[in-house]
Amino acid sequence: MREENQSSTLNFILLGITSQQEQEDVVFILFLFIYPTTLIGNLLIVLVIHSDIRLHNPMYFFLASLSFVDILFSSVTIPKMLANHLLGSKAISFGGWLTQMYSMIALGNTDSYILAAMAYDRAVAISQPLHYTTIISLRSCVLFVVGSWVIGNINALPHALLTASLSFCGNQEVANFYCDITPLLKLSCSDIHFNVKMMYLLVGVFCVPLICIIISYIWVFSTVLRVPSTKGVLKAFSTCGSHLTVVSLYYGTVMGMYFRPLTSYSLKDAVITVMYMAVTPMLNPFIYSLRNRDMKATLGKFFSKRISS
Repeated sequence: MREENQSSTLNFILLGITSQQEQEDVVFILFLFIYPTTLIGNLLIVLVIHSDIRLHNPMYFFLASLSFVDILFSSVTIPKMLANHLLGSKAISFGGWLTQMYSMIALGNTDSYILAAMAYDRAVAISQPLHYTTIISLRSCVLFVVGSWVIGNINALPHALLTASLSFCGNQEVANFYCDITPLLKLSCSDIHFNVKMMYLLVGVFCVPLICIIISYIWVFSTVLRVPSTKGVLKAFSTCGSHLTVVSLYYGTVMGMYFRPLTSYSLKDAVITVMYMAVTPMLNPFIYSLRNRDMKATLGKFFSKRISS
């Protein structure tokens, strides 16, 4: 009982990416640039898609949904990190840790399933163009997005509940700048074998969308290779290029961080997570807008209207 009460009032110290104050200041300035850029970029994607009726189709519906999730995903961790630096405090309560961890797992899973829906959408558009509007209807799109949110939250809940039952003793310093499940398991003095198994199950569920994405693109490539026109091949690849870039960045950083033994995590590994937590959500709007002709044209018109008015 005493250990449970201790956990409810426990504070943890987030050491950040580096232990050097000068480097911490540089990281703070970096995140001070990244976060507003992420918010503005993703919010612009949502507003532009909403404002132009020509973009009211499944591909851009999924893109707007992805941008919305990226706004929330960045807002879960970066503001807390910036506030801690300004206030000169690196502490976070156990309840705050659980809240942030739950939100991260839920939003991360939602992100990955929306990416899978986007891959399936492109696969159907290229491989089954005559049946596209029947297969990818508005109802299907809404179900895909709602299903992504449901799966994300269902996956996050057991991990939050299991972590809440842990006891902690001794060192409460965490070699990271956000509330991840892995360093918390290392600090616990409880039996964490079941938690570790559940963590790897989490990674497995997280990778289900990746399998769907791979299958979708195998379908795309097999269709494209049968197209006799070089122009048709290039057009097909251009519609998938942005999505493939985002998927590569997203899953590449996730695998670099989580596909390793629990005991191998240290402060320097937090650097890898910056790509996953902050840089990838920031780059997504630029990747999709710069590589997409319709988005570039609509963005131009959007800004022209605002300037002229």
